[in-house]
Amino acid sequence: MRHLKSVNKYFWKYKTRLLLGFVFIVLSNYFRILTPQISGYVVDKVEHSISQHTGNQNIQEKTRTAKYDMLVVQLINTIESANTSFGQNVILCGITLLVLAMLSGLFMFLMRQTIIVMSRHIEFDQKNEVFKHYQQLDTNFYKTHSTGDLMNRITEDVSRVRMYTGPAIMYLINLAATISFSLFFMFHENWRLTVYVLSPLPILAITIYLVNTIIHKKSEKIQALLSDLTTTAQESYSGIRVIKSFVQEKAMFGFFKKNSEDYKRNAIGLAKVEAIYFPAMALLIGLSNLLTIGIGGMYLIHHQYNVTAGTIIEFVIYINMLTFPVSAIGWTASMIQRASASQKRLNEFLQTTPEIKNSSVEQSSRLKGDIVFDNITFTYPHTGITALQNFNLTIKEGEKILLLGRTGSGKSTIAQLLLHFYNPTKGKITIGGNDIQTIALQDLREQISYVPQDVFLFSDSVESNISFGLQGSTTHETVEQAASFASVHKEILRFDKQYETLIGERGVTLSGGQKQRISIARALIKDPEIVVFDDCLSAVDAKTENEIVNNLDKFLHDKTAIIITHRIFSSFRFNKIVVLEDGMISEEGTHEKLLELNGYYAELYRLQLTESSSAPETENLID
Repeated sequence: MRHLKSVNKYFWKYKTRLLLGFVFIVLSNYFRILTPQISGYVVDKVEHSISQHTGNQNIQEKTRTAKYDMLVVQLINTIESANTSFGQNVILCGITLLVLAMLSGLFMFLMRQTIIVMSRHIEFDQKNEVFKHYQQLDTNFYKTHSTGDLMNRITEDVSRVRMYTGPAIMYLINLAATISFSLFFMFHENWRLTVYVLSPLPILAITIYLVNTIIHKKSEKIQALLSDLTTTAQESYSGIRVIKSFVQEKAMFGFFKKNSEDYKRNAIGLAKVEAIYFPAMALLIGLSNLLTIGIGGMYLIHHQYNVTAGTIIEFVIYINMLTFPVSAIGWTASMIQRASASQKRLNEFLQTTPEIKNSSVEQSSRLKGDIVFDNITFTYPHTGITALQNFNLTIKEGEKILLLGRTGSGKSTIAQLLLHFYNPTKGKITIGGNDIQTIALQDLREQISYVPQDVFLFSDSVESNISFGLQGSTTHETVEQAASFASVHKEILRFDKQYETLIGERGVTLSGGQKQRISIARALIKDPEIVVFDDCLSAVDAKTENEIVNNLDKFLHDKTAIIITHRIFSSFRFNKIVVLEDGMISEEGTHEKLLELNGYYAELYRLQLTESSSAPETENLID
C-alpha cells in the first residue's frame, strides 16, 4: 500500500469529485438501509393482524418504533396517525420502498459519475506524467531498458492503478458505508443476535489477509512477465524483415510461446488463488443466514429478547445486503494489491533521476564561438568501454571538420557528447567559452542539427518528418528547399501523394538512402548554427553522395559543421581533418598535410582512388 501514496496528489487535485462521490455513496446506502426496517415493520403488522383474526394470544405485536431510524419513525407515526386500514398501510409502505429504491439508485448513478470519471481523469494525468518523465530520461536509460517494458508500464500498469483510483475506492467506501449502517442498526436492534450472526467474520478477515499476501507477490511477477511478453512481441514486429529473411518465424514463435506459457501459468495460478474468495464469501454469508434464522427463531419461539418475525426478516435482509460488500472485500483487496504492484513498477521509473539535466545555473543564449573539447575522457556507463581518452580538439566558429576513423574509434561519441546526451567522465566541452553543462538543454539542442547513424522516421507524412524539428509552423516552400539541399526532392515528387505520402513505421516503406536524405533535410530545415552529420551518407550511391556534398558546401558556408564518416570527401574543402584511433587523435591537419604524413588517411585515400579507377561513376567523388 505504501507505493500507492504517490497517487494521493491526484486525489487532492480532484478532491471535489472525490468528496461528492463519498457523499453520494453514503446517501445511496442510507436510503437503501431503511428498506429492512420498513420491511420488518410490515411483517410485524402482518403478524399482529394474523393474531387478531385467529385470536392467537401467543402472537403479540412488537413495538419497536423507537429503535428505527428517525425517518422511518416519522413515516410510521404518519401512517398510524392517519387511521388507515391494514391494506392501505401495506400499499403505503410498498410505495415508500419503491421511492427509497429510486433515491438509492439516483445517488448510485451520481457516485459513478463522480468517482469513476475522477479515475479516468487520474489515468489521463498519470499517463501524461509517465510519458513526460520518459522524455526527460537520458540516453543511457534507454540503452538499459526495453521498449516493451516501457510500453507495458504506461499502458497496463497505469490501467491497473486506475482500477484502484476508481472502482476500488468506490467499492471500498461503499462497503464501509453499507457495513457501518448495517452493523449500527443491527446492534441497535438486538446486540445478542448480531454477535451470533457476525461470528463468521473473524474467519473471513484471516482468509482475506492470507490470500492478499499471496496475490500481491503473484501480481508483481505477472506484471514483470507481461513486460517480457510485450518486449518479445515489439522486437518481433520491428525486426520482421530480418526474421523473414533468415526464415526464423518458427523459432520466434516458439520463443514467444514460451514466454506466453509462463505468463499464462502464473495468471492462472493467480486466478485460482482469487477463486478462493467468492466461495468463502458465499459460505460465510450462508452461515450467517442460517444463524439468523436458527437463533432468531429460537428467541421468537421462547419470546426472548423482544424478537419477532419482523426482527428475523430485518436481519436476513441486512445479511443479504452485506453479501456483495463482504464478497467485494476480496475483489477490492485484489485490485488494490495489483495496483500497488503496478504503482511500484511505475515508481521505479518515475523516481529515476536523469543523469543529464539542466544545470541550476543554466544559460540561455545563441551558440556562438569556438567549440573546444578540453582533455575529454569518456567511458560508457552501461558497458564500461572507454570511447575517448584525453581527447583535445578545437573547432573554430564557421569551420568544417571531417572526423575519420575505424569502427569503435569514438567518432559518434564526440557527437553525442556535444549534444549533451552524456556527461564526460573527465574534462569539459565549451562553446564560445561556456561549458555546455551550463547551457539549457533545449537551447543547446535547438541550435545544433544532428543526423545520427541510425535514422529514425515517424509514421507520418514526408512533410511532417522533414519539418519535425521546427517549433512553429513552416511553409511548404521551406520544406521543398530543405529536401532539395538533401537531394531527395525529385524522388518525393514521384511518390503518389508526394510530400503528403505517409511513411511506414520507422520509414519501412522507404529505401535506406531515401530515409537518410529525409533525415538530412530534417536537420537542414532548422537552419542551425552547428551541424553534425554522423555517417549519414552510407546508404546513398556515389553520384547522389557527390550531389549532396556539393549542396552542403553551399548550405554550410557560414556554419560550423562536423562530418563523421568512413569515407574521404575530397570535393568538399574541410578546414581540418581529424583521424581517430582508440579514442585518441592519431592524425590531424588539412588534406595535403595528411597525405604528406603517409598514415591512415593517406592509405584510405589511395584505397578510394583504386576503387574509383575501377568504378567510373565515382570519378567525381575523388580528385
